[in-house]
Amino acid sequence: MDRRKFLLYGIGIGAAGASWYALSRFGMNGQPMDMGGQGHQMASGTMGGMGNMQGTGKLMPSEMMPSGQPLKDLPRLANASSQAGVFQAAITAAPVKITMAGGKETEFWAYNGQLPGPQIEVYEGDTVEITVTNRLPQPTTVHWHGLDVPNDADGNPQDPIEPGQSKTYRFILPEGSAGTYWYHPHPHNYVSEQVYKGLAGTLIVKAKNDVLAHSEQYWLISNLRLNEDGSIPPNTMLDWMNGREGEFVLINGQYRPKIKLSGNERLRIWNATSARYLRLKIKGVQWIVVGTDGGLLEKPLAPADELFLAPAERVEVFAVGQAQTTAELTSLYYDRCKMMVQEKAADLNLGEVQFTPADAALPAALRTLPALPAPVVKREVVFSEQMKPMQNTQSQGGMQGMDHGAMAGEMAGAMQNTIPQDMVGVFLVNGKTFDMKRVDFVGNEGDVEEWTLANQSHMDHPFHLHGTQFEVLQTSLNGNTAPAPYRARKDTVNLRPGETAVIRFIQGNKGLKMFHCHILEHENLGMMAMLQVK
Repeated sequence: MDRRKFLLYGIGIGAAGASWYALSRFGMNGQPMDMGGQGHQMASGTMGGMGNMQGTGKLMPSEMMPSGQPLKDLPRLANASSQAGVFQAAITAAPVKITMAGGKETEFWAYNGQLPGPQIEVYEGDTVEITVTNRLPQPTTVHWHGLDVPNDADGNPQDPIEPGQSKTYRFILPEGSAGTYWYHPHPHNYVSEQVYKGLAGTLIVKAKNDVLAHSEQYWLISNLRLNEDGSIPPNTMLDWMNGREGEFVLINGQYRPKIKLSGNERLRIWNATSARYLRLKIKGVQWIVVGTDGGLLEKPLAPADELFLAPAERVEVFAVGQAQTTAELTSLYYDRCKMMVQEKAADLNLGEVQFTPADAALPAALRTLPALPAPVVKREVVFSEQMKPMQNTQSQGGMQGMDHGAMAGEMAGAMQNTIPQDMVGVFLVNGKTFDMKRVDFVGNEGDVEEWTLANQSHMDHPFHLHGTQFEVLQTSLNGNTAPAPYRARKDTVNLRPGETAVIRFIQGNKGLKMFHCHILEHENLGMMAMLQVK
């Protein structure tokens, strides 16, 4: 019995072309995406018709979702301060009803009633004060993803904002922090639901003397699942296993928009989905990457045909092409070795792009990244799965003759937003599930640390570390080790099954920091650990 079937039984079926292309496609390793040796590749087709099954209710037909509208710019969060170098604002997280598809009203959870949340634009050196009010029926926090902020401003699960309460987050943006960030909730046990219901927004830290003084465009990519009646359904058991992928992939909250893109525009892209991997491609257009999670690279990369973004990753790019063209923006299929799913290798149409060539006149050098000294501490972080003992009364031999498609359908139909207890302890960090009272690592502020990240599970997991930016030094897969093809500041890196990555960073502000898988359902299920910085 293979691992995908075994895990189903274990939890009980009754439970409710260029260097960038090389890095993106190969996860900073020179190895192709073929999982040879892992023994977990998916076949085309579906398992018992399960592939498109997301619960017992009917889903909203795609033709009922408005599409083909011009892409809207993201709304900005207004600065209430008149003082230079100070950004003050207020955000309210609350339910809001919006007619999205089929004339049906949908209740979202949104920041300031907007989907996505308003874009925050600040500068290096700014003092930021944002008061967040919680009008949700659950506790929430706001995590400033990728920023090195004080512990009491990081939005950790230990510091929830209870319903009806407010909290002011205060932090100063250090020099050298210019980059493409975002904000989202981080309350343990609730983050998945709060994000898939709409709580996410973009945050851009700008340099006062930016070497790329180009006009900018922004794509926040999210996804949405709707029932035919307009409601947002809870997670299925398959969502908890694999991470939730909504059927509607949205850009700036719009379905398959029409986008005008010029070659001299700086384009910032966020993968703000819970679990969907993106391989972005436009026929006749290539991408020049100039920045990643933590800001600009040292120099622009050679043009590449596609962009790879794991959940929570960001990228800054320029588009380049020889002629004006109108083509689909496509996300190519990516096999991330889902559990209990055999799906068709289908690409996704995300929208239509009208591209106009223009010379961006990019400088040869963008910035100098200081070299990181030798580490004073080395650690290992292991992502793994714990196959639980069978909880039903069938023996393994008896299960061989069972209708696996029917069982998978039952899994898909078991919907719940509360965490399924049969799955707690399936996804582990260093052999343990998350405990709010346990500190896993202790470090010192200012120390240089080197971590070896190992994915000993059988599916992809994006690793995210709070409160700092790291540099990937090398990766290894199937016995082949390769240095990173270029230097970059990152806070999220994808790990394929059997892959290891070596990262190095400087410990930031004192206090508790999280590190975890950024498939939000896995994070909820305990694939998270804590670092105490003294």
